[in-house]
Amino acid sequence: MAAYILRRLLLVIPTLFGILVINFALVQFVPGGPVEQMIAQLEGGGDVFEGFAGGGGDAGGEAIAANDNYAGRQGLPPELIAELEEQFGLDKPPVERFLIMLGNYAQFDFGESYFRKIDVLDLVLEKMPVSISLGLWSTLIAYLVSIPLGIRKALRDGSRFDTWTSGIIIAAYAIPGFLFAILLLVLFAGGSYWQIFPLRGLTSDNWENLSLFGKIADYFWHITLPVVASTISAFATLTLLTKNSFLDEIKKQYVMTARAKGLSERRVLYGHVFRNAMLIVIAGFPAVFIGVFFSGSLIIETIFSLDGLGRLGFEAAVARDYPVIFGTLFIFGLMSLVVGIISDIMYVIVDPRIDFEKREG
Repeated sequence: MAAYILRRLLLVIPTLFGILVINFALVQFVPGGPVEQMIAQLEGGGDVFEGFAGGGGDAGGEAIAANDNYAGRQGLPPELIAELEEQFGLDKPPVERFLIMLGNYAQFDFGESYFRKIDVLDLVLEKMPVSISLGLWSTLIAYLVSIPLGIRKALRDGSRFDTWTSGIIIAAYAIPGFLFAILLLVLFAGGSYWQIFPLRGLTSDNWENLSLFGKIADYFWHITLPVVASTISAFATLTLLTKNSFLDEIKKQYVMTARAKGLSERRVLYGHVFRNAMLIVIAGFPAVFIGVFFSGSLIIETIFSLDGLGRLGFEAAVARDYPVIFGTLFIFGLMSLVVGIISDIMYVIVDPRIDFEKREG
């Protein structure tokens, strides 16, 4: 197992290299870089991409012509533009810039944000608590609810309980996360009905003045709606996955043999079936955690006004803040790869019979 983990760790390096190469190459073809963004701000034009708005053909040309702040019409001195390119490091060829970036990343030096004037690593650490709160609690709740419910549905397959719970699960899975989040706000955050939970933020304004118990209660008071909104789809998927895994295992020969030997149903279920059925559920853990931690965080953070990694990445992409884009991409990629290795280790913990080295051979 140690040799397998070592090989997986060594594969992290070329994987991250491939991710950075592809995304760095794609960025070179995207219009409106950080220099254009800065020029638009200097000229008071806001976002450089406003110049690209409008219809096609003559209508688009008229829209651009009417916009005096369009980057292509600005008459800033070439010296200022060259100074901005040097400031952002864009005066060097792309290959040289990429190699410099790799050298810095090897030392975990992700540079400084172009527009926030703060180290990328410090910026990520500043936003991390919000995303960790969403990802950790959502994944934990999804597993704590889905596994017992999925087991019960498997044991009572075809019963009325199984039928109506399946209906609820399918309905929950069909509801988009952002729509469910808005519904929660309308119902429980003072939209049109009850003012039970706060509308935005992760803590109250007077959080620093609260007692330890008050801080804990205030934190959970704020995080309840965002966690519920981000958990709903993962909850549905995991429940059905657990049920189907148990149904497959219950029908196998070794289960009938164990029952024929006189073992109790509880011993058969949790001593034999549980260990094998949980393998596929554990295999889905990285996808669930990473999905909640990254993919769903942008919409949830925006709706509930939470300042986390999702909004950070989106704002960096819009502003063409390259250090933040590539720094967060590197960190996210590294985290997802490490979580995948942890998932393999959990495989072995659940079922020591698994040997990845023999499987590779």
